[in-house]
Amino acid sequence: MQNNSLLLAFYGDDFTGSTDAMEALSINGFRTVLFLDVPTPEMLQQFEGICCFGVAGTSRAKGITDMELELRPVFERLSKVAVPVIHYKTCSTFDSSPEIGNIGKAIELAMDYYSNQKIVPLLVGAPPLGRFTLFGQHFARMHDTVYRLDRHPTMSKHPITPMNEADLRLHLTKQMSVPKSIGLMNILELEGGVDEVKERYDQKAKMGFDILLFDVLDDARMLTSGRLIWESSQESPQFVVGSSGIEYALTSYWKSIGLQPPAGGLLTEHIQSSDQMLVVSGSCSPVTKQQIEIAIQAGFQGIKIPVEQIMNTDELPQNLLNEAIGYLKEGRSVILYTASGPDDGAIIATREHFNRMGLDESQSGEFIGRQLGKWTLKIVNESGVRRIVVAGGDTSGFVTSEMNIFGLEVLLPVSPGAPLCKAYSMEESMNGIELALKGGQLGSPDYFLKIKYASS
Repeated sequence: MQNNSLLLAFYGDDFTGSTDAMEALSINGFRTVLFLDVPTPEMLQQFEGICCFGVAGTSRAKGITDMELELRPVFERLSKVAVPVIHYKTCSTFDSSPEIGNIGKAIELAMDYYSNQKIVPLLVGAPPLGRFTLFGQHFARMHDTVYRLDRHPTMSKHPITPMNEADLRLHLTKQMSVPKSIGLMNILELEGGVDEVKERYDQKAKMGFDILLFDVLDDARMLTSGRLIWESSQESPQFVVGSSGIEYALTSYWKSIGLQPPAGGLLTEHIQSSDQMLVVSGSCSPVTKQQIEIAIQAGFQGIKIPVEQIMNTDELPQNLLNEAIGYLKEGRSVILYTASGPDDGAIIATREHFNRMGLDESQSGEFIGRQLGKWTLKIVNESGVRRIVVAGGDTSGFVTSEMNIFGLEVLLPVSPGAPLCKAYSMEESMNGIELALKGGQLGSPDYFLKIKYASS
């Protein structure tokens, strides 16, 4: 594979969101590999027929200073890759704030490397995930109901980045250190003939907007949005921002013009259901809470992690780990979890521990994730378990990096946005393990059971 045959590269601001973007590309026929760092050309050459690649990051859980330290080297290296579209992948609920996971800051940093780009496309809606944008207002489905973002039962009460503004333009404007103008390509302007819509789009660019938000409702207008972004990228590389809706929009258009390669995007390995599985959860979402409860009712062994143990960096919680390892060796499936839903008292207790330790709340995701990652590595090495789920968008990246994994590829699309993946590692014990990374809001109530019994 030569670099100039790549169609898209993306950086995901958390790991669960990164696997979501990879899945959107893979299931639509475009082989994609997700790395933990920007890959070298030699690394890319190892994957025959690769069309796209991603870099799984952790900027969503970081403050502005740490974001800049992470993103500058990534943007610099990505800007040197010959690829038409470079995507800063955000969560489909756009959860962020001026202090944590600041998307505005990410855009400002990126423009140091894409200074010739006149306007930055922003597309956040993703109908396959139940995410919609209408006249700039963002909506997200939970179970069978679609909520405006600021009224969403979970996202409006997110413990780190509560979403109290549904207008994405207003929400993003608050995150800009230097004011930028944000235009809207609304749902009505995306209707009509190709030339008519293109003329409207070009007119928006001439109006001097720095950023242009796309409304998202259905497949037809997703295809139209994909066409507008792709055609612009043929004139000059395009830095774009948003959810995996960008991948769904682009793949829709690519297929319509015959760009889909014949080899397909999914691995062809035979997958068997698993006798046992390890779930490691740092999520406090009510969706994850229900998934944990259903799995325990179905026979999984639940082990709740005491707050004082997750905060103890001096030594491993050997008794807790031995308990998990013992159950796995007996053929049981195990769930290690830090909290059971947003009302769990462990959340407040953990915050109090952070305060006593003098740690900022912005460091909580990394602290907890790295602790869980070290424990997961030890459990895998001593139990031999080969199928793992990590739940929690803010913690999953740190867990995965502690497991000495350098890449992931989709094995099976079990649930939208949370596929089962094959892990690549230089360590024999980690290489080839089956790993699913699940954001707090994603997956059906029986998601853990679906992953355990997933087969092809």
